[in-house]
Amino acid sequence: MYLFNLEYMLWIAPALLLAFWAQMRVRATYAAAQRVAAPLSGAAAARHILDSAGLDQVQIERIGGHLSDHYDPRQKVLRLSSEVYGSRSMAAVGIAAHEAGHALQDARQYFPLVIRNAAVPAASFGSNASIVLLILGLIMSFQPLILLGIGLFACVVFFQVVNLPVEFDASARAKAQLAELGIVGPQEMSHINKVLNAAAWTYVAATLQAVLTLLYYVMHFAGGSDN
Repeated sequence: MYLFNLEYMLWIAPALLLAFWAQMRVRATYAAAQRVAAPLSGAAAARHILDSAGLDQVQIERIGGHLSDHYDPRQKVLRLSSEVYGSRSMAAVGIAAHEAGHALQDARQYFPLVIRNAAVPAASFGSNASIVLLILGLIMSFQPLILLGIGLFACVVFFQVVNLPVEFDASARAKAQLAELGIVGPQEMSHINKVLNAAAWTYVAATLQAVLTLLYYVMHFAGGSDN
């Protein structure tokens, strides 16, 4: 009676392989784009995009960490890692523009983003509580706890699924703004495309793993079988 075994690892193997490939691709494309000079730093590019959209109230902050860049919709702050904030490379500009794309979504109340933000508390709670409830339910052979654990993990899957269009749309907005504002020329745009497209596959891999894990839970534990 256990959750994770060789069968589970084989079950989610496609997602793990996709995640590994995506991470390798992100590293390779990011390293290559870092070597291509850009006319603006990541912070300056993001500032230009935000100001052009009338979002001068959105602040940009430098934070620590590697590729820890994100937009905080609650505080209306775009936070960029040091290597993105000050670097004048295509890699930095692409990532900064992507995060600025989230700010544009927020300002225009992009519906999938609204849903994703509303799902964050349930997904955060469900990612940890679901495992605890599943373990307790299996140990106690108490089916309601197992079903509750599966239900909570379904919140995680829902968040991951909704997150896909949010991330894809942010990248699309970033590419459009970089081109329209003349920050990146047509020839250099290929570097932006490679970085953002590679990052998109990491979200696909995370979603696939969550979906496969939920299916595994449902097939093995929802029916009360003694797995």
